[in-house]
Amino acid sequence: QVQLVESGGGLVQPGGSLRLSCAASGSSFSFGVMGWYRQAPGKQRDLVASITYGGTTNYADSVKGRFTISRDNAKRTVHLQMRNLKPEDTAVYYCATYVGSSARWEYWGQGTQVTVSS
Repeated sequence: QVQLVESGGGLVQPGGSLRLSCAASGSSFSFGVMGWYRQAPGKQRDLVASITYGGTTNYADSVKGRFTISRDNAKRTVHLQMRNLKPEDTAVYYCATYVGSSARWEYWGQGTQVTVSS
């Protein structure tokens, strides 16, 4: 069974920074492509950033230059460093893993709230 546990959310002022972490576990877990999604109230869940096992990254246009995704394969952790946060970044952030055999984001964490407000 795969388990993803996020941490690091909270309240931050505009222009501030936060670092989210996701710890992955599970005997059948291959720890391949990992991603961070976010969902604001009343909006759909959108992909923010993703990273392959080899470290290739991809970002949504709205966060390019401000967010950095990274991973530690030995520790099975994924991080999202968020800088210059804006009120529109307020959302619940979810860690997820992509399973190639099913061609979808298969496993999800419980989410962590990020609120950007003065």
